[in-house]
Amino acid sequence: MAESLPLEMLTYILSFLPLSDQKEASLVSRAWYCAAQNALRETKVRYNIPVSSASLSAIKNLGLRGISCLGLTDLDGSPASHQVLQSIAYHLGPHLQSLCLGGGSPTEASFVALVLQCPALRTLDLSGCNSLFTSGMLLAQPETAQRVRQALSGLRELSLAGLRDLTDLSFNQLSSCVPSLERLSLAYCHLTFESSPTWGPQSSLPFELSFQNLLKFVKERAGSLRALDLSGTGLPPEALRALGQVAGLHLQELSLHSCRELSTEAVATLCRQQPGLTSLDLSGCSELTDGALLAVSRGLRHLQHLSLGKLQRLTDAGCTALGGLRELQSLDMAECCLVSGRELAQALGTVHRTPPPLTSLRLAYCSSLKDASVLSMIPGLSSSLRVLDLSSCVALTNRTMQAICSYLTHLSVLRLAWCKELCDWGLLGLEEPHEEPALGPQSHPELKHQASDSTDPSPKPHGPSLLMLQALQELDLTACSKLTDASLAKVLQFPQLRRLSLSLLPSLTDMGLVAVARGCPSLERLVLSHCSHLSDEGWAQAARSWPRLQHINLSSCSQLTEQ
Repeated sequence: MAESLPLEMLTYILSFLPLSDQKEASLVSRAWYCAAQNALRETKVRYNIPVSSASLSAIKNLGLRGISCLGLTDLDGSPASHQVLQSIAYHLGPHLQSLCLGGGSPTEASFVALVLQCPALRTLDLSGCNSLFTSGMLLAQPETAQRVRQALSGLRELSLAGLRDLTDLSFNQLSSCVPSLERLSLAYCHLTFESSPTWGPQSSLPFELSFQNLLKFVKERAGSLRALDLSGTGLPPEALRALGQVAGLHLQELSLHSCRELSTEAVATLCRQQPGLTSLDLSGCSELTDGALLAVSRGLRHLQHLSLGKLQRLTDAGCTALGGLRELQSLDMAECCLVSGRELAQALGTVHRTPPPLTSLRLAYCSSLKDASVLSMIPGLSSSLRVLDLSSCVALTNRTMQAICSYLTHLSVLRLAWCKELCDWGLLGLEEPHEEPALGPQSHPELKHQASDSTDPSPKPHGPSLLMLQALQELDLTACSKLTDASLAKVLQFPQLRRLSLSLLPSLTDMGLVAVARGCPSLERLVLSHCSHLSDEGWAQAARSWPRLQHINLSSCSQLTEQ
């Protein structure tokens, strides 16, 4: 019946599948192959191609399939790289929409030749491509610049992150060729700042990238610029104020990661100047206090994505302000060591109003986080939550684990690395004994039965177990050292699981690994480093159940040999 479906309908159906499933579906028939290729094009999957003569045939095939997103690795000034760029220009250029040359070293001539053949380009990533800017002569010829401007007239997004040789002159030459630019990244570029509070016209050295010049660019493009990434540039408070008050500028996204000089007052001013922000990254801005979060809550009512990682001065008092962000979808508070979660639970809870529609919550390395606050927070989280990261929250116990299994059954990503208090009882949903046995968890008859036959359906969990999270696609249990085969063999049964980390589990044996292999057949990435009880025989048996496995880490598994 599927063969009789129109190609458009079959493409739509396959677009809901993960990439590995689309790959297998493409082997069914020619119609399914065409539908799978169409689905890949519509989801803007990026193909990363290593630069070598062996890639030429692959580039030609990608051209026949109309691939529109491409990334190149190992690009340099060699003849082989030049040949690859020529092939891309010929076979992919006319329909290429996204091109990443990040970290490569293309020559100026080969780069120009390539972009001239890419009239549909919308996204260009030149991060780390220092070879293009060393001479300062890129696009210096007016005739060449005019042709490139025509080719890149539709470019919307440009990344120049990490360019040590970028100067005012080379930035102006390139930016003049992208008249429709909406998103710009200068993350970790060396920006120079003058001391003038008015940022008026001043001369800058020819080998520098100055904030004065950037501000001039922003004023010229204020009507179209929507996203800026100035992470790691050392942006001072007065520069942020000057940027925010540009007439006609209505930013939607701003990233200021690791701008350590920024003050709470500067952030408060920004929130008044740019109330339309929907995404803000302040992680690593170590001088910020609770007042910054209060200003964000009051001034950015439509904020959807907020990153506050590594704010060592942020406390529970500041978390109360999060209740005002009713459209918040993702919140990152990793490494906020003073946050215990009490006020955060109230802000994200349902005591007074509907909780924000969070899809992602990251609280990794929040060492003050305790069971009590997490237990009061979890029931109030929206059913839309898909990503929960509690890595290195070392005080959390089985109570948190069972609350997650009770209320957050739609999770697709769960990270519990280094939560060393988690044990078999929590994963299995069994009631934990009041007295810890001298011989460890395996001495309990319940756990012995669980571990002895993982295929026996008779022993049912007495409470919510990890099996409740059947939508999981990623699970990290790194260094949860109390876990054993008794629970892992029973509850790791997730047909959709793609990524799994069980490294640093000293009690994991061949029996547990084989059971995991049978229960999680779709794994693509697996980390088993420092599991000292795994043997060649156990690994060989388990590997037969993982036909899709692409990345494996078996480092420091002392019993495994090269065979």
